[in-house]
Amino acid sequence: MKKQHHIELIKIMISILLLGITYFISKPYSIIFLGFSYLIISYSMYIEAIQNIRKKDFFDENVLMILATLGAFYIGSNLEAVLVMILFQLGEFLSHFAVHQSKESITKMMDLRVEEVETEEKGKIKIEQVKENDIYIVKPGEKIPLDGVIVEGESFLDTSSMTGEITPKKVKENDFVLSGCINRESILKIKATSTYRTTTTQKIIDLIEKSNDRKSSTETFIRKFSKKYTPIVVGIAILLVLIPTILGEDFSTWLYRSLVFLVTSCPCALVISVPLGYFCGIGKSSKEGIIVKGSKELENCTNIDYVLLDKTGTLTEGVFEVTKVKSNLPKEEFMKIISSAEKNSIHPIAKAIIKNNKDFYSVKKYKEISGKGISCEIKNKQVLVGNYDLLKENNVSCEKVDEMGTIIYVSIDKEYSGYVVISDKIKKESKKLKDSISQELIILSGDEEKITKEVAKRLGIKKAYGNLLPLDKVAKVKEYQKKGKVLFVGDGINDAPVIKTADVGISMGEMGSDAALEASDIIFMKEDITKIKTIMDIANLTKRKVTQSIVLALTIKFLVLFLATIGKSTILLAVFADVGVTLIAILNVLTIFLKK
Repeated sequence: MKKQHHIELIKIMISILLLGITYFISKPYSIIFLGFSYLIISYSMYIEAIQNIRKKDFFDENVLMILATLGAFYIGSNLEAVLVMILFQLGEFLSHFAVHQSKESITKMMDLRVEEVETEEKGKIKIEQVKENDIYIVKPGEKIPLDGVIVEGESFLDTSSMTGEITPKKVKENDFVLSGCINRESILKIKATSTYRTTTTQKIIDLIEKSNDRKSSTETFIRKFSKKYTPIVVGIAILLVLIPTILGEDFSTWLYRSLVFLVTSCPCALVISVPLGYFCGIGKSSKEGIIVKGSKELENCTNIDYVLLDKTGTLTEGVFEVTKVKSNLPKEEFMKIISSAEKNSIHPIAKAIIKNNKDFYSVKKYKEISGKGISCEIKNKQVLVGNYDLLKENNVSCEKVDEMGTIIYVSIDKEYSGYVVISDKIKKESKKLKDSISQELIILSGDEEKITKEVAKRLGIKKAYGNLLPLDKVAKVKEYQKKGKVLFVGDGINDAPVIKTADVGISMGEMGSDAALEASDIIFMKEDITKIKTIMDIANLTKRKVTQSIVLALTIKFLVLFLATIGKSTILLAVFADVGVTLIAILNVLTIFLKK
């Protein structure tokens, strides 16, 4: 691509040089130099125009510019014809260069792939040869080539290319790591959990490459508009010559006006700047750790009315932990007794209780009572650990506690000793959500109604629905879609039907999951719910910039077209209305990358 840019630039410079020489030599020879200047700058356009005509594309900008310049030669405006072609090619060069720079910045940002991998058994091999469960080595400064689990070593990872997060992430043995992250500190040995084709990096790259196939309604409209607009303008240009000539007007005067009309009519500014604008929006999103499947999905993020949210794993950590302890015993002693009783249980609640306790009492007469809790003997005392019903059945007197989460009651030798609350921790980012966006927030959860409403209350969210199955969530989304445009955020796995139903479906994290990639329109690489604000801001900015480009291009074009019909325009002004406006429109949409 760089070589092609250099060739085009050399052609333009030679053509300008030959045109300049004509100012210093006599007329017969100047025409020869003008001819060479024109051939050098335009021969590629003639080839492309012939190829397009064979494909039955009769109205592209190449054909229009050729007709305009040949017409200028016919009426004796030789210098103007060559100058117009040089200016047009210079504008095309600058436009393509701007587009190339934009694409290159995105390519660099998304260039997460690694060609070779150093494995423990085979040494350095091509990444395509690595299989699942192979052990590979990543040295400091190297990218992680495949998703995997650390089997040896600990280090800090630069995850900015994947999550947009600049703070290094500490990882150790048994931690899962994503491909594309950079190892910053120590050597890591990692067991591959994916192959080259199924790794997170490749899935992201595939999404970016396919994003151009998912056109927004604006892009689709511009394509349809250009196909109808250009032949209509060509028809008007022909009539602009024929009718006045038939009525006895000067043929050359009206031919010149017609040529101006033709050059002005080229829809380059629209055809280039609109898709580029959405491409910039998608690139900007990926820089923020947000993967958007296409321009259609990005455009759908504008004018959202309702934001519906899954609770577990989206607003909360999705991990149980002890959030409150109340007892008539010292806290450490109380937790040691409960942990000892729960040590042999495989229930998630039990794991939450024991995860921060390393010291245990010996347990005798252990008995797990289904749906109620545990009975055992610790330090020669009968211990009951479980729900309210367990203590009530054993005639232990206690008051029922009303707290958010799961309440674990404890009695020792038939006397009530206290309780612990186990609940899902609310993410710190979730607490910022209410203040960051103006749309109405609604929580949809499969968890208990009471717990769901308590989470909503803590987050300042007025509406929350609990005890919902996936199909119940789908029904709620459809209910709100009758009132407006709905965006739904979930974990992308068990919420796949809801994500598919919403106008915009977003999954948070879980990038290793095929379900997340398949069901979602948008994926947040970092589990940060405030990215909802970010993606809506980028979508609105992109739409605004694209609209500005469309309005600018059409306004100037129609103004110059009008001036051409009344003889107040020139071919040079027409070139500005085409090439100049195209460049301005491109520079306008490229500012999407600069906006913070």
